[in-house]
Amino acid sequence: MADSNITKRALAQALKELMMTQPLDKISVSNICEQCGLNRKSFYYHFRDKYELVSWIYYTEFMETALKKQYRDSWEFMDEICSYFYENRIFYRKCFQQEGQNSFSEYFFSVVFSIMCDHLEPFFREEPSIEPYAAFYADAFVCAIKKWLGQKECLPPQEFSRFLRTAILGLSRKAYMLFPEENSLETE
Repeated sequence: MADSNITKRALAQALKELMMTQPLDKISVSNICEQCGLNRKSFYYHFRDKYELVSWIYYTEFMETALKKQYRDSWEFMDEICSYFYENRIFYRKCFQQEGQNSFSEYFFSVVFSIMCDHLEPFFREEPSIEPYAAFYADAFVCAIKKWLGQKECLPPQEFSRFLRTAILGLSRKAYMLFPEENSLETE
């Protein structure tokens, strides 16, 4: 187990170093292995492709720690996600540029979608399926993160997190006030 993690971390570090100078789509598994002195067989023993390695980096650097913490609320969790991405923005900016099957965007969407399903369930109990709502909010969140990180001079994480919170809560409050007849249908 320890040797496995050492190898995975060496591959992860090699990918991060390469991505300082190259986009992800220009980096091959051979480049990664050459960078850390391992062979392709070692890489494929641990990862299906470089995209799985990127997902593993996110999971081990952020999610493993986050899953062990007790957050006061969803906003505190969002603050931490924003801080993590900001600290690693050069790497993730490049990760998010790659689209398609097995991409980090696809993986991150699945993580956010799962979280949204859990958090939105109390609000959509009467609906036949929560999945379309969770997909809507997950798409919006992933898109916002990608656009934020894609900016040359992106906002500091606390400001961006505050922006997301204001956008979501502000819209909810406005909708509640503008459509009182819809609110009365919910209580009938």
